[in-house]
Amino acid sequence: MNPIHLLRMARIARHPPSRNRVLLVAAVVVICLALAGLERLGLAPGGALVDPGGTVPKVRPLP
Repeated sequence: MNPIHLLRMARIARHPPSRNRVLLVAAVVVICLALAGLERLGLAPGGALVDPGGTVPKVRPLP
């Protein structure tokens, strides 16, 4: 493990994040999991989906 990670973990152990920060991170994780679940079930709106067979648009050079 990188020593920088150990120092960061020590700092977090000494000064844990606030309750609001923990709730914010938990809310973001829950929203991401809910969106992934909706997409997996096929219930996501069409604009929220990524086209897996998409192509890169071709750009023509200027004359």
